[in-house]
Amino acid sequence: MTAAPAPLPPDAGGAGSAAESPSPARHWRSGGAPAAPAADPPPDAQADRDDPAAPGAPEGADPARGVRADGDDPAVPPGAPEDPEPAAAPVGSGPDGAGAAEEAEPVLPDVVRARVLAMAATALGRLPADQVPAPLRAAARFTPSKRVRLAGPALATALSADAVFRLRAAEQVERESPDMAEAARTGVLPGAADPVELAAAAYLLRPAGWTELVERSRAALEERTTRSRDRARDAEVEKLRAELADAHAAQREQAQRARSAAEAARAEADTLRRQLREQTGARRAAERARAAAEEALAEERRRVAAEDSRSQGELRRLRQRLAEAEDAVEAGRRAARETRQADEARLWLLLDTLTGAAQGLRRELALTPTDERPADSVAASQPRPDARTARGDDPELVDRLLGLPRVHLVVDGYNVTKSGYGELPLAAQRSRLIQGLGALVARTGAEVTVVFDGATRPPAMPSAPRGVRVLFSAPGEIADDVIRRLVAAEPEGRPLMVVSSDKEVATDVTRAGAYAVPSALLLRRLDRG
Repeated sequence: MTAAPAPLPPDAGGAGSAAESPSPARHWRSGGAPAAPAADPPPDAQADRDDPAAPGAPEGADPARGVRADGDDPAVPPGAPEDPEPAAAPVGSGPDGAGAAEEAEPVLPDVVRARVLAMAATALGRLPADQVPAPLRAAARFTPSKRVRLAGPALATALSADAVFRLRAAEQVERESPDMAEAARTGVLPGAADPVELAAAAYLLRPAGWTELVERSRAALEERTTRSRDRARDAEVEKLRAELADAHAAQREQAQRARSAAEAARAEADTLRRQLREQTGARRAAERARAAAEEALAEERRRVAAEDSRSQGELRRLRQRLAEAEDAVEAGRRAARETRQADEARLWLLLDTLTGAAQGLRRELALTPTDERPADSVAASQPRPDARTARGDDPELVDRLLGLPRVHLVVDGYNVTKSGYGELPLAAQRSRLIQGLGALVARTGAEVTVVFDGATRPPAMPSAPRGVRVLFSAPGEIADDVIRRLVAAEPEGRPLMVVSSDKEVATDVTRAGAYAVPSALLLRRLDRG
């Protein structure tokens, strides 16, 4: 509910009433359209705006013609101007009423005028409908900010011409700034008083000497504006001075760079001139050397021509001697063929005799064929799978030994794998070596035995490739001892090749009549495929 308005003074309808003859309201012409209010509307003004039937709404107002949902202005009642020009207002008189001396109202600064209109717009929303001035009834249903924007001239005219309405607006000053209203009445101004609030309170309350208060507020505002302008100007000057100093520094730096560039260009020019002199001397020396070389070339050509003539004669003589030598070689070949045929006949007869003797000896001894080999008699453990081929080039020694008939290849397993791929696990080392030896057996047909230390014997004994015998040394025995026993088990005269880089093993097997081959040679042979 809107609070009941305060009682008017007895002389409220005196000289300041709307019935008085109008006088020009100069103070409302200074700032164009009114500014936005400086304070939010009070709760009861908001209620008045939202409820068209609330007190303060024009009589007979239709609620359906209030503010629309889309924010547009409501329709203005017929006959009311949409933006009325401020009518001539009577000269404002103070609260003394009739009998007060008339005086021209001062021109209000824009900010003061906006504050006065904001207070008047808020007060308008608090008035009962029967106390709203007729020109402002259409605007009473608006919000305070909308009243200022759309009905500012009408509010200004009403404040100037209607003393009752001005006093109702003064009550808003009492509500919002009671200290400022008291200061305006007594003339005792606080040191930190806001000139805008003071001028607005003085204009609405109009105590004795209120025009002087307005003028003092105007002077304070102008002084504030001047100080702000001076501060902005000083800041701009400081900024320009800093920019000027930066420009001078940049100019000095640019000049220094230009001097440095000029010195570098002079030094580069001196270097180029020196290089040009050197290149000129070198070119002249090259021309002299070319002339000498051309002369030497001509002399060499003459010498070569003479030498070529002598060579042609010598070549003809050598060709004749070559023909004679070829005839002699052909005669020697014929004699050699005849001699070879005779030797081959004698050799064939000898071999046939030996073959017959061997067959007769086999029948006499009644020997039966067997698949067992001397190496099979050596006791050993069973093997473990997994291996891969090694790396190497093309060792001729290994190929030559593998080409011997009935050759037996014995390999020191871990000695070879740790030389070629010792970073692999032991199972992978064994698998790689055994698979490579299987491929070697398939190509050469040689008998192959690979021996590993029994300490690393696998739990299960997987099968090895065809033709490869895999042995593990017995507990308490090392692979070197098994290799020595394998060599000792072979008959004297059978080709036997032992692959190991162990010097002690190589010495022992060589002493027993076997061929000792380093591990690196076998690795290169396996890598070749």
